[in-house]
Amino acid sequence: MSSKSVSIAFQTDKPLVTYGELAQTVEAYGFAGVAVYNDMLYQPAWLPLMEMARATRKIRVGVAAVNPFTSHPINIAGNIALIDEASRGRAYLGMARGGWLDYVGVYPQRAVTALREALGCVRHLLSQSKEPFAAEIFPLAGGEALRWQILRPDVPFLLGSWGVKTIQACIEEISEIKLGGTANPAVIPQIRRAIDDAPRRASNPRETIGIVAGAVTVVDKDGPAARQLARREAALYLSIIAKIDRTLGIEPELMRRIDEASAVFDFEQVGRLISDELLDRLAFCGTPQQVAEQAIRLFEAGVQRVEFGTPHGFSAVSGLRLLGEEVLPILREYGLEK
Repeated sequence: MSSKSVSIAFQTDKPLVTYGELAQTVEAYGFAGVAVYNDMLYQPAWLPLMEMARATRKIRVGVAAVNPFTSHPINIAGNIALIDEASRGRAYLGMARGGWLDYVGVYPQRAVTALREALGCVRHLLSQSKEPFAAEIFPLAGGEALRWQILRPDVPFLLGSWGVKTIQACIEEISEIKLGGTANPAVIPQIRRAIDDAPRRASNPRETIGIVAGAVTVVDKDGPAARQLARREAALYLSIIAKIDRTLGIEPELMRRIDEASAVFDFEQVGRLISDELLDRLAFCGTPQQVAEQAIRLFEAGVQRVEFGTPHGFSAVSGLRLLGEEVLPILREYGLEK
């Protein structure tokens, strides 16, 4: 995947009727795709994504990402098949281990194996094969298949992961790897090495696997105000991201304070602990020029797709307008595909 593109991602916290219009706005501005999250305690991704699929005509639509620990692969396969049908073949499926699973008492013991098998299981189901699917965690007995006509058995898969072992275990099933919660160019080379060092298979060459970087985005003409809001938004994810992005170099005492505040959901305090330098690696934020420059640094580090995530601005409408009317033109001058 050599071309560069930009997509928009939304948190599923909105009235259901708004998703279609938001997706139409994304498409009208010329972004390459639209995605929704599937985070714990927010709306399940499938109905918002269905609204988006029905409301658009050209752009990719996807979920980034579901996990196989709270939703079995047979449910994931059925839902993504319906989204792909509604979008007439424009859907992709993102899968990840997922965060905050401890909230529901789920503690995956073999997450790498489970993710690899879940991807394979979903692919097997989409192919409508009646053969058994041999697996330790997600086996299929065979003899039956999904009982309606699947539009496309080869729906593209995205893996949400930072882990070398997970990437290399799942590499044969995926076309993209997404690093969620980062605008940090320093982490990209190690992910590319993990891709390049994975066991090779002729049918899935490494150059076809793209790296996606997505993070909280707040853009506004008032750059300092945008950055202040981004601190609060990024604070929700910092305790998780700091444990997987070792390039952040957070001092142990600062990390202790971040973890303590996060444990009691004091994200205002976490936000106050985020320096300007750290913020630039956690979120896309500031003026349109600043946000565009952050995206360009990621493209130059080897990212194929940048995904601007919720909340986009002080409102979704104002943020999307600035991203579409001011950030995208700068990126197209840089060389972004139209």
